[in-house]
Amino acid sequence: MKLRFLFVLTFFTLQTAIAQLKTIVEKTDYPFWIQVPEAEKTEKQPVLIFLHGKSLSGTNINRVKRYGVLRAIEKGRNIPAIVVAPQLPSGSWNPDKVLQLLEFVQKNYNTDLSRVYVCGMSLGSYGTLHFAGKHADKITAAVAICGGGNVNDACKLATLPLWIQHGDKDYIVRMSESKKIVDAIKKCKPDADVTFTVIPGGNHGNVERLFHQDALYDWLLRQKKAKTESEF
Repeated sequence: MKLRFLFVLTFFTLQTAIAQLKTIVEKTDYPFWIQVPEAEKTEKQPVLIFLHGKSLSGTNINRVKRYGVLRAIEKGRNIPAIVVAPQLPSGSWNPDKVLQLLEFVQKNYNTDLSRVYVCGMSLGSYGTLHFAGKHADKITAAVAICGGGNVNDACKLATLPLWIQHGDKDYIVRMSESKKIVDAIKKCKPDADVTFTVIPGGNHGNVERLFHQDALYDWLLRQKKAKTESEF
């Protein structure tokens, strides 16, 4: 009886997590999934944006749940944040369109402006660092996995806490891509708050497991920037 109760409780918890996800289309250039915690009604919530890789691009927004943050949520992970996961139709991520999406969320939900995070994998990693580089004043911290970045963004990226990760067996996007942007950031600011983690045995696919581990979310959610006067 006890075992059956635990099973029902676990199933209910999973269903609750899944039910929190909904799609919003035609409000911003990128359609997106969003998860809004119940606590948003009474407390300002951090925002976590996830940018997917090329294989999830298109017009079927359900594809975005195949890996990454949404996949982790569907498998039962509780993320105490407003989670936003847009879909890229084609091409590369446009940082201004990602900003448009962030501003929509901030206008329509109870968000904490001092805790805005972005993370991405593969093409989404490039998108993460490009967005963070162009709009560094809008976010708090970023995690980029198995991608790279534009060295022209390095000096602005140097103003943010960054965690860049790459598998040493990735033959689709070479680890040198991540190392190049890390080196550029450190050249611009030697004491920049950037961590570069090499994942032994990590290839372009199996590093997706990072989205199912506590470390990524714990690191992001403890980052916080000073509030401006308008936020008090």
